Amino acid sequence: MDYRINYESCPLCQSKDFFLHATADCSKHVLYKAELPSLMSWMKCQSCNHIFLDGYFNDDGNKLIFSEIQENQQVGFNLENERQVSSRMIDKVIPFQKSGAWLDIGFGNASLLFTAQEYGFYPVGVDLRLENVTNLKALEIEAHCNEVQKIDFKRKFSVVSMMDVLEHVPYPKEMLSAVVRLLDDGGIVLVSMPNTESILWHEMLKQKTHPYWGEIEHYHNFSRTRLFDLLEEFSITPLNYGISLRYRACMEIVAQKN
Repeated sequence: MDYRINYESCPLCQSKDFFLHATADCSKHVLYKAELPSLMSWMKCQSCNHIFLDGYFNDDGNKLIFSEIQENQQVGFNLENERQVSSRMIDKVIPFQKSGAWLDIGFGNASLLFTAQEYGFYPVGVDLRLENVTNLKALEIEAHCNEVQKIDFKRKFSVVSMMDVLEHVPYPKEMLSAVVRLLDDGGIVLVSMPNTESILWHEMLKQKTHPYWGEIEHYHNFSRTRLFDLLEEFSITPLNYGISLRYRACMEIVAQKN
């Protein structure tokens, strides 16, 4: 069975002018299943310089991937330390938005939502792993198990966070379109992901310690330049660039809906 759907064009700019950029073996990944392809082939778009996988998982592939949860993705993981990391993220948002509803897409261990609630925000979570959603609901926090663009929310949001999420989404523009629709005017977007333009990224390549070519859940590798251009396409203006403490070579951007 084929568990991937191949991209026919760049998922960001729709150009068909792309080439093979890198390959990797993902068979050692903790979420890998023997039924899945072990080769990951990364393409680079000649038109917009975006780096993306040659294809994305279909429903059967997603069922295999989402059948397990990594320890750091489980609700309540390393709660005390994660609270400190989350507070640093929220402190970047506070100068622009101090209250309202906070939507975290792909909430994982839910630390950001727990801490946002502590700061006075109303927390709402979205995650594709049903176990995580069930566990968050048990803590009386609103949670949904679906793609964000398919959920009928009954409110607008002051803040939408996507922490290391856009690189997991086959078509990031679909998610960003939903985010813009869900945000209040002047609402804040908080987003993080690895940065292919960082010196650390290139140093890891040289030392052959790169963790992302074989990251089985990723479909994209963004540069700061490409991410900023993508946000601007949706009238989301970057306000602040920073370093994320979540993963290696990661960037963290605060942006605002125009």
